[in-house]
Order: sequence, then C-alpha cells, then structure tokens
Amino acid sequence: MQTACSKSNVFESVSDIIGALRGILACSQVILPVLETPYSRSPNTDRSTVEPEGQSVISIIAQRQQQLDAVMHEISGLEAVMDSVKDLHQQVVKKKEKITQSMNLHKGLVSALWRLPTEVLSQIFNHCLPETKMLLFPSNLKAPMLLTGICRRWREVAVGMPNLWCRFYVEFNTKDWERAALCYELWLKRSRGCPLSLALGHYHATKLRSLLQPYMTHITSLRLSVRPFQGECPQLILTDLPALRELAILGMTVPDIPTIAQSISRLPSTMRSLKVIDMRPFFDIERLSFFSPVWTHLTDVQIAVCHPNAVLHLLQLCPNLSSLSLRLAFDQVEPLKSLTHTELRSLRILYDALLMLPLSGLLNALLFPNLRALEARCNTSLPHGYMKALLARSNCPLETLTVGGGVTITDAQRAEYVSLIPSLEVVVDYSSKYF
Repeated sequence: MQTACSKSNVFESVSDIIGALRGILACSQVILPVLETPYSRSPNTDRSTVEPEGQSVISIIAQRQQQLDAVMHEISGLEAVMDSVKDLHQQVVKKKEKITQSMNLHKGLVSALWRLPTEVLSQIFNHCLPETKMLLFPSNLKAPMLLTGICRRWREVAVGMPNLWCRFYVEFNTKDWERAALCYELWLKRSRGCPLSLALGHYHATKLRSLLQPYMTHITSLRLSVRPFQGECPQLILTDLPALRELAILGMTVPDIPTIAQSISRLPSTMRSLKVIDMRPFFDIERLSFFSPVWTHLTDVQIAVCHPNAVLHLLQLCPNLSSLSLRLAFDQVEPLKSLTHTELRSLRILYDALLMLPLSGLLNALLFPNLRALEARCNTSLPHGYMKALLARSNCPLETLTVGGGVTITDAQRAEYVSLIPSLEVVVDYSSKYF
C-alpha cells in the first residue's frame, strides 16, 4: 500500500523512470529464434518419409512449446509493465490538471475581470440573459443559474440581483412537480419583490396558485394557456392580481370567451396590455362587450375581429389605445360612421383577402392624426388607393409603412406614399406572413 509520501516520491522520480525506460528501449531488440527444420525447408506431404516413431518431430514440437511459453511469459510481463506505465501516466495527467487549475486560479486573481466593480459586473450579467421575447424554463445551462456556478463572488452578485430572477416559464409536470416547484420557489424568492413576468404553460391551477400565492401582488405580466388541465379551469389564476399590467392569452375558443372575459373584466385598473396571442377566436361587438370595463385602461391590444363595426366599437372602448394589432376576417358589409382616434400611434393589420370582404369600407371610416407606424400583411395586393387616402385624410406624422405577406408594392406606389409624407420609410418584409 502506497502512502502519500511514497506517491510524492513516485512523482519526483517520473523523469528518472522515463529516462531509464528510454535507455533500455533504445538498446533493446527482440531476437527471433531459428525456427527452420529439415521439414520446414523441404515440406513433404508424403508422410512416409517421416521417421516411424516421429521422435524428431515430437522433440521439435516440445521445443516450440518451451519457446512459446517463454514468449507468453515475456508478453505477460510487458503487459504488466505497460499497465503500470498507464497508471503512472494517469497520475501525471491528474498532476497536470491540478497544476493547471491552480495556475488558472492564481491568474484569475490578477485578471481585471475579477476586480470589476459590482455595478459593472451587474451590467454584464444583465446582458448574459437569453435574448428572446419568450420566457424560458429555469435552466442550469443558461443565465442566471449558469452565473452562480462560476465562483463565489459571481454567485453572490447574481443572487443579489432580483431583476435576473423575475422572468421565467412555469409548467406543471405531474412526474416531478415537487422538484420543479422547489426550483420555481427559488427564483421567486430571489426576485425579492421585483415585478414578475411569468408564462404559464400546461398547469394545474390549484397547485400553481399555491406556489404563486405569496407573490401574486408582484405579478405585472402574465402569459397563460387556456387549455384545461386535469379538468381544472385555468381562469382560476386570473384573480387577486392587483399589479397586473400585461396579459397574453393563448388557446382561447369561442365557448371560453364568457368565462375568461368575466375574470378579465375584474382585473385592476393597472391593466395596460391585452393580447390574444394566436389571434383567435374572432370577436364581434357582443364578445368584445364581455371584457368591459378593462378596455378603458388599455394602451396595447392584439385581437381578431370579424366585423368592421366591431373594429370601430373596439376603438371607442379603448380611448387610451396607442398600439393595435388586428387580424381581420369580415363576412359582411356594413354602413360605417367615421371615427377619429387621436391616441393611436401604431396600427398593424393582418388579413386574408380571399376569405373576407374588401377592407376599403373600414379604411374609409378611420382617421388617425397621430399615427406613427402602419403595418399591413395579407396574401394579395393591398388597396393602396384607400391606404393613401387614409394617410392623407389623417395628415399624420407617419414614420414607417411596413408591408408583408403576399403584398407587393411598385416603385410608383412607393413614390406616391413618400410624396404624401416625404420623411416616410417604406419597408417590404417578406420574412413572415404574420406579425
């Protein structure tokens, strides 16, 4: 059994061992024995020439067996030596790793990175967060969790930054909910009262509410799926959210509207944004009315609408609206009264011209004197004449006009828009059919 001291001596003598082995191997040579016999020089398949008793051949076989045994013994000895050399090599590799680790540690002590003020390090950590609009699952392979495993100081700085821990995705997993809940609880505690932005996937409303209950007053942004889970209604989570400002809903169907709308209508006056992410179902005036009075406070809305009058009604319900994203599918022509909305700054329209009646009636009824950005995406050409009339009538300070989907715009049409608003930037974006 080797002691720590004997191991140290082994390490110190490695160079001597290497030198000795090189010297031995340099002058070593395997000498092959003479294996020729009268029988091997003149092979004869006629066994009648072999001595009757075969004594000569038997003695040759015995000699070869002795030679083979000796070689096998040498091979066994060399393999044992090679195993010892391999073991010694592994020990030297570990020694190298330890030395490298120690060297890097001490290099770090003189690196400017480790002497950065906490304020600068905090800014760097903020930029380490994943660059995505979607909220992600907590992961040890991504910031901020990844930052806590670098060193003690980085961990202290990261844990002391509540804004790193206030945005994440929550989903109920029946197989390992307890473990996931501990992870979510850790993030919630580290947020330390910072406004929370949460995305709720497939979830168990009762268990999720139990997890979030101490933090409900801190939730300002919420994205949730309306898909039922284990027979529970997801709208249970839309209560007691006094600080909620942004709500995004995914997967809502027409039968869900009355129930979900009842919960939304009770949300606080802090609400500023309501988005139906997949832009369905389509809303008419009656369905829009279910959400009152929340419309009054909203400044940002994304929704699908099926009647021109419903668009006008929505604009009337939202006097403070500054950004509106619409998916349109008109199935009827209606007489429309003109409507002016002075607060709207951004309007985005998505429609399928093959599945709806013309957009011209709606465009003729609208006036947006403060519009800054207009985006239109459809699968055919735009009604450019009505679009230009809207801009001319509104006399708005439009900065960007973006068209996409299947829309085409000629140089002449582009020039006509610019002649209306000389500073206008016309952007053609075919990267997506949607916003």
